[in-house]
Amino acid sequence: MNSNTSTGSTIKLNEASLSHLPGNVPVPKYDRHQITNGIVHIGVGGFHKSHQALYLDNYFHQNPGSDWGICGVGLLDYDRHMRDALWSQDCLYTLVERSPERDRARIIGSITQYLFAPDNRQAVIEALANPECRIVTLTITESGYYYIEGSGEFDVNHPTIQHDLHHPDQPIGTYGFLSAALAKRRQQGLAPFTVLSCDNIQGNGNTVRKMLTTFAQIRDPELGRWIAEYVAFPNCMVDRITPMTTPADIKMVAEQFGIDDAFPGVTEPFIQWVIEDTFCAGRPDWESVGVQMTNDVHPYEMMKIRLLNASHLLIGYLGSLAGYSYVYEVMADPLFEQAVAKLMDEVTPTLQPVPGIDLNDYKKTLIERFSNPKIRDQLPRLCLNGSAKIPKFVLGSLRDKLQLGGAIDYLSLTIAAWCQYLNSYDKQGQPIHIDDPLADILIQRASLSKLDPKPLLSISEIFGDLVESPRFVEAVADQLRSLHEFGVKGTLVRFSQTR
Repeated sequence: MNSNTSTGSTIKLNEASLSHLPGNVPVPKYDRHQITNGIVHIGVGGFHKSHQALYLDNYFHQNPGSDWGICGVGLLDYDRHMRDALWSQDCLYTLVERSPERDRARIIGSITQYLFAPDNRQAVIEALANPECRIVTLTITESGYYYIEGSGEFDVNHPTIQHDLHHPDQPIGTYGFLSAALAKRRQQGLAPFTVLSCDNIQGNGNTVRKMLTTFAQIRDPELGRWIAEYVAFPNCMVDRITPMTTPADIKMVAEQFGIDDAFPGVTEPFIQWVIEDTFCAGRPDWESVGVQMTNDVHPYEMMKIRLLNASHLLIGYLGSLAGYSYVYEVMADPLFEQAVAKLMDEVTPTLQPVPGIDLNDYKKTLIERFSNPKIRDQLPRLCLNGSAKIPKFVLGSLRDKLQLGGAIDYLSLTIAAWCQYLNSYDKQGQPIHIDDPLADILIQRASLSKLDPKPLLSISEIFGDLVESPRFVEAVADQLRSLHEFGVKGTLVRFSQTR
């Protein structure tokens, strides 16, 4: 045991140490060496490890010797830490499910290989072009799809896109790698793979179909036509709150479970995955492990994006302005809990009926999930990339409510809170770091929008033509004035008294 031990009380996680781990930590019971990688996943992060990789780990326990193993891929220098952790642990990791009642840990073994593109871009292209690869899944965040928010068109001038168009054999972006691999498969007479986006974008499959096909057509019109005709792009809805791994999580895994894991995952008990059943090269029997296959994901997507993700933005921006650090802290304040509930009620009339789901129960479950004190979800995670999230999670509901003539109080409050957040200071009096590709223009416009939101709302790449709606502009201006005059809590008190 000494060779597996990094300290006197913890065991370093790797394949050799599995039999030495505590009995209360389930480990893979299948032979990972008998699995072939039918799935390549681009963007291995906490969410993928707590969601898709978990479903496949469950699947392998039922189907040993499967050909649906996962080859993980990191495209960014940022992924170096993930590479180092997974390589040092034979691609194993600990996943801890935390509820108010208990913590449960298990070892996940469904990722059997990890490639780091900056080390070897050709190795990634080869893995994607390998006939064994039949599905490529993506968690590349909302900003990784390279489209212009206001118009929905492909952002052909983005530096990453331009680089990949001019250097097709040394890509750096997702579309460059996918196109290079699909071109190789086409040349070799191989069938294409399915591209399955698992990001929080309404119609995520439709989006990646449009962007990848457009990219490929610019690169090679024949390749673009081939992709459009033969590649499948299912839409899907994913849901599991997964905070970023922190040093405290690593310490918790060591202290509670005796495992030395360089990059464990921590998540909530709730999990959901709804997939449009449109695949061009086969798929696992996901139904056997609780995935819902359907012919229409849209109602589920709208429910999740407009209720959960929009609420996260309200919590993130208002909570940060009020000096909170974590989601559960915000939700422990009755004023904020009421505001979240009111936002969800405001959005509900824009939703379609969702088969098998009672929306009132779903909204109550969301409040409980947000309030889980074990899930230390940090507000900056919710706040980053607002220029990509606001259009996807809030503006669709706003447009629908403007058309319906319904209330937009809490939707416009979310926009006003974002505007104020962009020019605010943390508890130490330092400017809040704005983590957003459009940070410079956002901060500049927000500085002009202290009480008049028009400079910010005039960014058409984000808001489209919404600035031409007097009702919308006045609503945001009213909330901005209230935040300025009464502060966050004072504004919420006023809301609770008047609405």
